[in-house]
Amino acid sequence: MRRIFIGAVVVAVFFGGTLWALDFFFGDSASGKRPALAEPPPLKPVSRMSTIVAPIAIANNAIRDVMEAQAPRNVTGKRDNPLNDVVKADVGWNINRGPLSVNGRTDGMAIATTITGELRATGQVGEQAGKLTNQLSGMIGGSIGRQVGQLAGKPFDQKIAINGNVTVVAKPTLQPNWRIEPNLTANVSVADKPMNVAGIKLNVMQEIKPMLDRTVNEQMAKLQAQLRNDPTLEETARREWTKMCRSISLGPAGANMPALWLEVKPTQAIAAQPKIDPNWLIVTGGVQAETRITPAETKPTCPFPAQLQIVPPMDQGKVAIVVPIDLPFTELNRILEAQLKDKVFPDDPNAPVQATVQKATLAASGDRLLISLKVRAKEKKSWFGLGADADVFVWGKPQLDNKQQILRFVDMTLDVDSEAAFGLAGTVANIAIPYIQASMADKAVIDLKPFAASARKAIEQAISDFQKEANGVKAETSVTGIRLVGIEFDAKTLRVIAEVDGTARALVTKLQ
Repeated sequence: MRRIFIGAVVVAVFFGGTLWALDFFFGDSASGKRPALAEPPPLKPVSRMSTIVAPIAIANNAIRDVMEAQAPRNVTGKRDNPLNDVVKADVGWNINRGPLSVNGRTDGMAIATTITGELRATGQVGEQAGKLTNQLSGMIGGSIGRQVGQLAGKPFDQKIAINGNVTVVAKPTLQPNWRIEPNLTANVSVADKPMNVAGIKLNVMQEIKPMLDRTVNEQMAKLQAQLRNDPTLEETARREWTKMCRSISLGPAGANMPALWLEVKPTQAIAAQPKIDPNWLIVTGGVQAETRITPAETKPTCPFPAQLQIVPPMDQGKVAIVVPIDLPFTELNRILEAQLKDKVFPDDPNAPVQATVQKATLAASGDRLLISLKVRAKEKKSWFGLGADADVFVWGKPQLDNKQQILRFVDMTLDVDSEAAFGLAGTVANIAIPYIQASMADKAVIDLKPFAASARKAIEQAISDFQKEANGVKAETSVTGIRLVGIEFDAKTLRVIAEVDGTARALVTKLQ
């Protein structure tokens, strides 16, 4: 029995030493050949269209204050002599306006004011008045006719107070050529007061009102032409357009991650026709822009649009920004390796085998990705503790988990050559490979949350210029959510599509 026991020990030592030697000399050098890859078509350079629309509510009081500063406060005029040679007279007036009021109505924006002033008639009754006594007596009464005859050649100086109202209604419309058509209409009303000239009662206001109408219409025509040709809207839009056309540095998405840039390339300006509220003039405008996130700064070119696109009315402001995030496989490999390197699978300490990942990389092939793993597997089923190193290849289709914001793999299969990669340690392969395959399905994921957070930060930074309150303008913008909605890839790059939602509006209580 002693000899049998000693012989068994010798055989075991010899057999174990042989396996150890085989493992030492051949296990580390065992390497599977990477499967042939079917190179996918290259990704097309692409950006996605984003829209930022904001209703801008301009207070009626702000419009009133601007008009108060610009509208003339005094108007003078002169009327031709209404009685020709009968009464030689100069008839003139001086009118002052009161404070302006601005109110929204169903027919437009009404700008109203009171007018006060004086009409003055100076001159003398002509010599022909005496010759026309008989005719005048028949036309305006014998007593008045005789008065006119008696006053022939005598001077007079008469004054009469003017009281009335002027209302201008505006229905502004935006034009595609970046101009505003004000569409002004005016109405003048004055109190009807007669004037006594040389004993003749004349309804001078009927004579003067057309002249007041003409004066107001002349002033209104000048204002309308000025507003119609005013380049302020275009100049402001050009200035903001230039500011928007840029790349914004975002910094790295996280530790050991690449620095990213948000490229904003405005392409189209849009606006809805103004809405008139009892207290506000609401102008809704915005831009459509090509947006994308890149790993390097770009210098976009953004021609200013010759035309402003007029769109149907919009009640709410919105931020709807779509950005493709291009992630090179070199960066994905760094993320994947940082996540898998030195990880031991499975987690169960009682499992018959443990595999330690030493290296992990990704490669694209057709519509699948190939995960290449260099692993060190060691079986624990026997007391020999056999181990081997091998290159293992796992196929999988990338799938975006929108809720968790991660990239996981489905339909995972082990490449047929992976088992042979363990060389002579077939026992290790038989035990290890099922565990490796199962573990990859759970552990081989790429966390995209840092990139989603970076995209959100990018958008918030891009619209932060609007989040200001100064000089009577209060802008409010906010990002309400971000979604990852799609992926695509080629041999070098994985592209993740992100959508950002938000709101935007502005209140203007003072105009420059």
